[in-house]
Amino acid sequence: MENILRPLIVVGGSVVITLLVGALVDLLLRRADGRHRDTPLWGLLRRCRIPLQLTLCTALLRGSYTHARLEVIQDHRAGIGQVLTLVLIGASAWLVVRIATAVVDSLFARYAANTADPARVRRVRTQVTLIQRVVTAIVAVVAVGAMLLTFPTMRTFGTSMLASAGVLGIVAGVAAQSTLGNLFAGLQIAFGDMVRIGDTVVVDGEWGTIEEITLTFLAVRTWDERRITMPVSYFTSKPFENWSRGGAQMTGSVFFHLDHSAPVAAMREQLRDILGECAAWDGRDWSLAVTDTTPSTILVRAVVTAKDPSDIWTVRCAVREQLIGWLRDHHPYALPRVATAPAALPPHGEWPHLPGPAHEKPSGRDSSTHRTGRG
Repeated sequence: MENILRPLIVVGGSVVITLLVGALVDLLLRRADGRHRDTPLWGLLRRCRIPLQLTLCTALLRGSYTHARLEVIQDHRAGIGQVLTLVLIGASAWLVVRIATAVVDSLFARYAANTADPARVRRVRTQVTLIQRVVTAIVAVVAVGAMLLTFPTMRTFGTSMLASAGVLGIVAGVAAQSTLGNLFAGLQIAFGDMVRIGDTVVVDGEWGTIEEITLTFLAVRTWDERRITMPVSYFTSKPFENWSRGGAQMTGSVFFHLDHSAPVAAMREQLRDILGECAAWDGRDWSLAVTDTTPSTILVRAVVTAKDPSDIWTVRCAVREQLIGWLRDHHPYALPRVATAPAALPPHGEWPHLPGPAHEKPSGRDSSTHRTGRG
């Protein structure tokens, strides 16, 4: 009977204690979250319940599994202890990452709530995202190293591994040169404020929005919902357009090639009416002027403003479409025209001939061939 009760007490007691502690901690965090509505920290810490329970349960089993006194456990004592140790290290690393993420997300949420500048919020969000990834990578490396050190063979060869670390470091550095370059480029982007999550950029002729920034790559979501994945080193080594840097407000232009008789003053009045009905126009500024002329056309430029790159695209398309439609319906003569006229023949209906011994005077049917220019 004792052989049955003892394992049940050890395992069941560990599970019961784990569930009770997890429920108690969750209750305390829920009450703290209700009292402190100004900070989301306590609510975010509730996400740590599962890794906390796993860590606690593994620690209890690791310290009490030998008291079960089962024959199977006694025969595989070292292996079971090794597995529990590895699980305990992994669960502890998971718990640390969850706690760090909750703290960082809470600080960012409070900063975003108290900051009115969207550009600064995007900048801090980019930095926070990369900091979280760095912390996760460091914790993972430390956890893996701790797991490896639990194996006796790893401790035995520790001295030789340290002795060859210099050579291996040089070889790894040369082999991973591009990876390390992207890593440092990611840190430079995060803290150099070159590009932020949510910025509108133009790279390689593609217009899109920065959707994700990691330590090695950057994802750009284009206007047609495609994702372009680029190494972060691209943004530190090549020029690109950042339409959101220094503020999201933008000024756009629409060009019209028109006839010289185009009613520019009437077009200016019509542009004002179009913008007055366009919800995407922010009302800051607008203008219409003749910026260039050619022997057959004039170049009319309409300048409009909007609060962000998406709205400036909408305003430009609306102005282009409605102003062209207005010209077509009310002033069709203002649209560009291609002047064509038949070529006039010289006197007596013949083309003059160049002097030369190889040039003969055409006669009969051949004369019409030379006049039309067809051989």
